[in-house]
Amino acid sequence: MTYADVPGQEKYKNHLRETLESGRIPHAQIFEGSSGSGSLALAISYASELLKINASSPEDTERKCNALVHPDLHFIFPVATTSSVKKHPVSDLFLEQWRSFVLENPFRDYFDWLTYIGAEKKQGQIGVDESQALLQKMSLKAYEGGYKVVIIWCADRLNISASNKLLKLVEEPPEKTVFILVTNSEERLISTIRSRCQLLTIPALDKTSSKSYLKNKYSNKTEAEIESAINRGDGNINEALKLLKNPDEDYEFEKWFITWVRAAFRAKGDASVIEQLIDWSDEIASKGRETQKEFLSYCSQFFRQALMMNYGLTSLNYLTTKTPGFDLTKFSPFIHGANIEEIHKELDKASYHIERNGNAKLILLDTSIKLTRLLHQKTE
Repeated sequence: MTYADVPGQEKYKNHLRETLESGRIPHAQIFEGSSGSGSLALAISYASELLKINASSPEDTERKCNALVHPDLHFIFPVATTSSVKKHPVSDLFLEQWRSFVLENPFRDYFDWLTYIGAEKKQGQIGVDESQALLQKMSLKAYEGGYKVVIIWCADRLNISASNKLLKLVEEPPEKTVFILVTNSEERLISTIRSRCQLLTIPALDKTSSKSYLKNKYSNKTEAEIESAINRGDGNINEALKLLKNPDEDYEFEKWFITWVRAAFRAKGDASVIEQLIDWSDEIASKGRETQKEFLSYCSQFFRQALMMNYGLTSLNYLTTKTPGFDLTKFSPFIHGANIEEIHKELDKASYHIERNGNAKLILLDTSIKLTRLLHQKTE
């Protein structure tokens, strides 16, 4: 993977080139950005350039890096037990799947990865077994005698034990070893690691770069289809890619959402509808925690789009619904300045508690009951 494979982000490509040309290469860096920003693709491209510095055959090094098989390029990422890996999961046991996953689409996110390995109902993490394996790798000399690069993807999934062991390596790194921690939230890393890393914050792709990349990827799609995918994906190229591949990707979420808000709206005047909210909570709770968090994120976007429609910001509104009988123009007046902040707060709180293994049924039901009140809150 080279810089040419990464759309846009020229400012950050130039910055990374300059660090190599000047010889000022930080031994530990954080690439913070959403999956759709290309942060992982940038990290791999940078690693490829770094490994070519002392290579006897730069062309061969680039070829191996492009295939993600270079012996001095190491990957660590969240894993979980699966049907084929029943205990002590570590990244090395998933490398073949990882290479296919990244090479097919380097913009994919954490939930996509868990789904890819059949662990979508579990929460992946980077555990202490991973740190032990990394310590062994770092004790070996570089295959080509130059740099070794360790890319830790979704580094915010490091648990405390793994973080503390990584901290020792970051504090006293082996010679010519570079650590790149790729994350969408550097604040979720422990402060002692953050303080020892150079931070590079990578923004979302600009619309022009996104359109150009998607046109090359989907030459059979019209300009309008590509524009719609970018808007529906809220600027995230990973979401746009999924929507172009499968336009009905989020239809299941839409159905869950509309069932939910309809029941929540009626529940205030009809206590018997609470049973429907209980049934709804049971259904969503059966889907797995990562799916639940993805759905709650979808809900936040839906409410935000309804708010913009309510205030006449039609140029920023891209949401179209497919559920029969649901009219967004009739729903949007119920989402306004007096309740939107608290709605988002409750959704964020629900996602937080679900991630920390709270009882999903109770969390979702509690959020539903609060939504019943918020949907009927009068605008100021």
